[in-house]
Amino acid sequence: MAKHGRKYLEKAKLVDRTRAYSPQEAIELAKQTSFTNFDATVEAHLRLGVAPRHADQQVRGVVLLPHGTGKQVRILVFAEGEAEKIAFYKEYQSAVPKEYVSGENFCYLGRNYRLK
Repeated sequence: MAKHGRKYLEKAKLVDRTRAYSPQEAIELAKQTSFTNFDATVEAHLRLGVAPRHADQQVRGVVLLPHGTGKQVRILVFAEGEAEKIAFYKEYQSAVPKEYVSGENFCYLGRNYRLK
């Protein structure tokens, strides 16, 4: 059987495995027994008593985070000439889908623009 370290054993004493914790208590206990110095991921497994093979009993949900994921996409482009101008307009692609039309034309928000 695997042995555990001193810190693990100290934190394991805080958990009563025979007790059912409320969601608020479980979150606080997870924070107390955490080994990390950052915000770790916590999973919740729920037994809902539904049959997922029946269409009317499927459970799905979406959680919107209050501050998003906190990540920003940053792109750095080293280019000259026409490639530089194309890269400038591609910066806005994440907001609205666009397509490159031809040599010096560019489609932005459904309108064609000439690159200068």
